[in-house]
Amino acid sequence: MNPELVFNIGNLAILPAWLLMLLAPKWKYTQMLTQSYAVVLLLAVLYAVIAFTNLGAIAQADFSSLQGIKNLFLSASKSDYFMVAAWFHYLAFDLVAGTYIFQEGQKKAIPHLVLVPCLLGTFMLGPVGFLLFWIVKKIFSK
Repeated sequence: MNPELVFNIGNLAILPAWLLMLLAPKWKYTQMLTQSYAVVLLLAVLYAVIAFTNLGAIAQADFSSLQGIKNLFLSASKSDYFMVAAWFHYLAFDLVAGTYIFQEGQKKAIPHLVLVPCLLGTFMLGPVGFLLFWIVKKIFSK
């Protein structure tokens, strides 16, 4: 399978989960999907396959300095599969954070329209959406 196809599969795989959390929060299939973490697990499997078939670049990585990380990405940027794996890392963890926001927001009875900007923020800007949710949660906990 070529890296562009794998990239497209990952991008398409996350869309139903995000759309369901945004547009059909009470639907039983949304609940099942978010509780199963099926999409995150799919991305994790694809990530693991790519990572373990490209261990050479990772084994030589220096994670203790900014220059080491720059060197890792500079050498890895020559590998489309490594870049796909890096992208899947973002997709998976943003979706984990979004699922947490979704589930915690429902558990705390935070109105869904208030959660939507948090979910969209997490989808587009990861930690910014999570920060927004943390603020919203504090406000609604009082």
